[in-house]
Amino acid sequence: MIKTRVLVAGGGPAGAVAAYRLALAGIDTVLVEALAYPPEDMRASTLHPPTLDMLEEIGVLDELESVGLRAPAYHYRNRQTDDVIAFDMGELSDISAHPYRLQCEQFKITRLLTAKLDALPAGRVLFQHRVVGYDQDADGVTAHVETPTAIEHIRADYLIAADGAGSIIRKWTGAKFEGFTYPERFLTLSTRYPVEQHFSGLASVNYVSDADEWCVLLRVPEFWRVLVPTENEVSDATLLSDANKDAVFDRLTGNGAAVETNHRTLYRVHQRVVDRFRHGRVLLAGDAAHLNNPLGGFGMNSGIHDVWNLTTKLRSILQEGAPADTLLDQYDRQRRTIAKSFVQTQTIENKKAMEARDADGASDAERRMAEIANDPERRRGYLLRQSMYESMAQEAEIA
Repeated sequence: MIKTRVLVAGGGPAGAVAAYRLALAGIDTVLVEALAYPPEDMRASTLHPPTLDMLEEIGVLDELESVGLRAPAYHYRNRQTDDVIAFDMGELSDISAHPYRLQCEQFKITRLLTAKLDALPAGRVLFQHRVVGYDQDADGVTAHVETPTAIEHIRADYLIAADGAGSIIRKWTGAKFEGFTYPERFLTLSTRYPVEQHFSGLASVNYVSDADEWCVLLRVPEFWRVLVPTENEVSDATLLSDANKDAVFDRLTGNGAAVETNHRTLYRVHQRVVDRFRHGRVLLAGDAAHLNNPLGGFGMNSGIHDVWNLTTKLRSILQEGAPADTLLDQYDRQRRTIAKSFVQTQTIENKKAMEARDADGASDAERRMAEIANDPERRRGYLLRQSMYESMAQEAEIA
C-alpha cells in the first residue's frame, strides 16, 4: 500500500496545481490521473489576473507565458454594424502585476505541472490510476484505485477530489449536486485560418452579440476558437458536419468552405454547485464541486482558486498543527459561497445578456456594455468582477 500525506485525484488544472503546490512545500503528495497522459483538451484556455499571480508564486508563470498569449483587451462586437465596445484590463495595473488574460490551453498547464511534480522529492504522479472508492476513519483516508491490471490502495491523511464533472468521489460522498443543465449544447471549432483578416482591429477575446445570434471568438497561440450555441433538436452528426462548420464561418468570414478546422467539440453545459465541499477528510474542488457555462472564462480559474485556498489551509494543518476542523470548514464556507454568489451568478448573467434581444433588433448586451464602458466607475467595477479580483476579495471576507 502506498502511503502519503495528501492524495489528489484528477490531473486537470485544479488537481495539478494542488498537488504541485503541496509537494513544492515539502508535503508528500501523490497525484492520480485516470488517463495515460494529459489530453489536448481545447475547452478551457483563459487564465485571469489573480490566477496568474498564483502561478507566478509557484514559479511556473514564465514557462506558461512562453506558450501562451497575453490578451489585455476584449471586445463586445456587433457583426452587422461593426460597432465595437472595448474593455482593457490594463486599467487594473494599479492593483495587478498581471493586468491581462493569458490565453493558454489547459493541457499546456497540466503537462507542465505533472512533469515538474514528478521531479520533486515530495511529489509523485501515477497515470492510468483512477480512484473508484474510499474509506475514511479518524486518522485518514484509504482510497481504492483502479489501474490497468489491478485495484490498489493508497493511504493518505487527506483526499482532494478534483476528478472532474463526473467525479466518482463526489458520488461516493452522497453530496447533492444541485442546479441545472442547459437544454442546448455548445459547439467549439478551432482553426488556423486568419479570421482577423475579416475584422477591423480584432481583439484576442471577442463576444459577438447582434440581433441574429451570438458567439465567442477568441485567440489562443496556434488557433482561433469559435464557440456557438446549438439547437437542441439537431443531431450531433449534423452539428459536427462540414455543412454546419461552413455555415458558422460563412457568418464570420463570408466563405466558410475556405476554413479548415483542427478541432470540433460538442458538449453540454451545466450550472451546478455541490451542497458541501468538505466530507470529513475528503475535500471537493474544481469541476467535481461546481460547474458553470464558459462565458467569462471562470471555470478553470475558479477551480484553481478552490485548491489555492485549500492547499493554504492544508499546509497550515500539516506543517504547523493548525486546527483542521476550523480551517476545512472555512474552506467549505468560502469556496461554496463564492461558487454560488459569484461564479454561478455571473456566468448565468453573462449568458442571458448575450442572448437577450430588443424588439427593434438591437442587442441588450450591446446597450448594457456601452453604458458600462462609458462610465469610469461602472467600468472599473466591471473589470474587477470579470478579472475575478472581486470574488477573491469576497472570499477573504468570509470567516
